[in-house]
Amino acid sequence: QVQLVESGGGLVQAGGSLRLSCAASGRTFSSYAMGWFRQAPGKEREFVSTIRWSGSTNYADSVKGRFTVSRDNAKNTVYLEMNSLKSEGTAVYYCAAGGRRYGSTWQRRVGDYDYWGQGTQVTVSS
Repeated sequence: QVQLVESGGGLVQAGGSLRLSCAASGRTFSSYAMGWFRQAPGKEREFVSTIRWSGSTNYADSVKGRFTVSRDNAKNTVYLEMNSLKSEGTAVYYCAAGGRRYGSTWQRRVGDYDYWGQGTQVTVSS
């Protein structure tokens, strides 16, 4: 049974930082992309960042320069370092994994992933 478990969410003041982690179990994702999405109340789930099996990264324009995604294949874990957080960053953050093995395109859509975590709440107070 595949599981993705996010952690690291919480309450932070605007301008602050948080580091999210997502640990996968049940299968290895070193050959697949892993991504982060977020969903604010009343809004659709939106792309935040993705990291390919090769380590290449891609970001939504809204977080570029402030967020950094990384992965540790030995731990089957993906991270999201979030700096200079803004109030509009308040959302439930989800990690995702899967898609095409050794994929060469950017996986920026919800439908590009096979597995999802349960989400972790990030609240940014202004």
